[in-house]
Amino acid sequence: MGIVAGLDSSPDFTRIVVCDTDTGAVLRQGYAPHPVEGPEGGGRPADVDPQAWLLSLGEAAGGGLLEGVQAIGVSAQQNALIPIDAQGNTVRPAMVGGDRRAQVAAADLIDALGGREAWAQSVGTVPQAAQPVTKLRWLARSEPDAALRTTLLMQAHDWLVWQLLGRPVRRTTDRGGASGTGYWSAATGAYRPDLVELALGHPAALPEVIGPAEAAGTTPEGLLISAGTGETMAAAFGLGIGLGDAVVSLGASGSVMAVHREALVDQTGMITSLADATGMHLPVVTTLNAVRALRGTAELLGLPDLESLSDLATKSTPGAHGLVLLPYLEGERTPNLPHTAGTLAGLRRESMKPEHLARAAFEGMLCGLADALDVLRGRGVEVRRIFLLGPAAELPAVQAAAPALFGTQVVVPQPADYAAIGAARQAAWALGVSQGTLDPRTPPVWQGAVAQVLEPGEELAVGQAVRQQYVSVREQTHPGAFRA
Repeated sequence: MGIVAGLDSSPDFTRIVVCDTDTGAVLRQGYAPHPVEGPEGGGRPADVDPQAWLLSLGEAAGGGLLEGVQAIGVSAQQNALIPIDAQGNTVRPAMVGGDRRAQVAAADLIDALGGREAWAQSVGTVPQAAQPVTKLRWLARSEPDAALRTTLLMQAHDWLVWQLLGRPVRRTTDRGGASGTGYWSAATGAYRPDLVELALGHPAALPEVIGPAEAAGTTPEGLLISAGTGETMAAAFGLGIGLGDAVVSLGASGSVMAVHREALVDQTGMITSLADATGMHLPVVTTLNAVRALRGTAELLGLPDLESLSDLATKSTPGAHGLVLLPYLEGERTPNLPHTAGTLAGLRRESMKPEHLARAAFEGMLCGLADALDVLRGRGVEVRRIFLLGPAAELPAVQAAAPALFGTQVVVPQPADYAAIGAARQAAWALGVSQGTLDPRTPPVWQGAVAQVLEPGEELAVGQAVRQQYVSVREQTHPGAFRA
């Protein structure tokens, strides 16, 4: 029996889990927040010194946490761009998260290549403010001196792996992380250096993309370091999702991703074509409105929290007495209606009760995500089971409606450090391959997530009727919104 560690460096903290290589059982864990000062007025900073991630890592690994560990996998926040100079130093702090400064740069880049379709064909994704390629364009336009000094581009997990290995000449990344940059194509498995040059104004070196089961290297102490990956890919790997599985994530905005055998090129730009941590693909469809629609409704009804909104919604019935909420409160990305607003339809005397509005909010949120799911299904992605993630997944009103509205089995995993567990599973895979005990094409089989399983059952027909009611209102209000 061996032990491996998975390290997840999220935007706010580092989590480390130490796992049994054979079963995946978590034996020890560590945690430390990042020592980062927030900007004035609160909120997460757009610029972060990467050294903060190392300090947090060191604190989380304290007390002998990594004693006996044979290999480490690294998961880290996606979209963090770290520009490096010719001496291997950071040119400026890392640009992290959904950087609003880069919104104009995203539009610039889309136009520079000839439109959304050209980007979708090139790299499977259309530039957004968060992506590294867009941040490069912002850097070239706003900080030209820093842009000129930039000779190498890294993301958070690339940089951390490089630091753990003692900053070797060889710099590596993985398919998952590379697929979110906007300058690597999941379809071809190759970089597009011309897009780096288009954004930055000159060429820059890029990390070598290594296979899912390959090691990035070994530390001077003999610790094997696996390829690492982005948080989304690591969490999917930690959950153990495979073909036929989709993940619906309920944040302020929502996302739907599924495992698929091939990269999907979507000319509308609704599908972002990412790679996963196993050699497969992770097409993702995002909605701008998920839990924010619930919070807005709770505020409108004078309720203190989402639990109260859920309790109120359960006093209504499926279909909310004909009340339908199109939850496009921030505009919407799926369907592509950036300048629209939300719609409340079906107001009648009998439907004008707080519990029906509460129910309509939950149904509207879930139907919006079902629309996103249908974008994937419409492209041949098989979905037999849905993993529902996020704190809102625990709400009774969500669990009561989701299986029937999605039309399939819904799995609600217990909260756990799935990204860190996925990183540890990757480390176990690379370790096994290096020892000759595992196949590089087949990851180790670990125990699955402890979860609640919900079936649509007899409610399926009712759920599909509610869904049809929603689709009818959407088509009347925004005819042809989903046509290519």
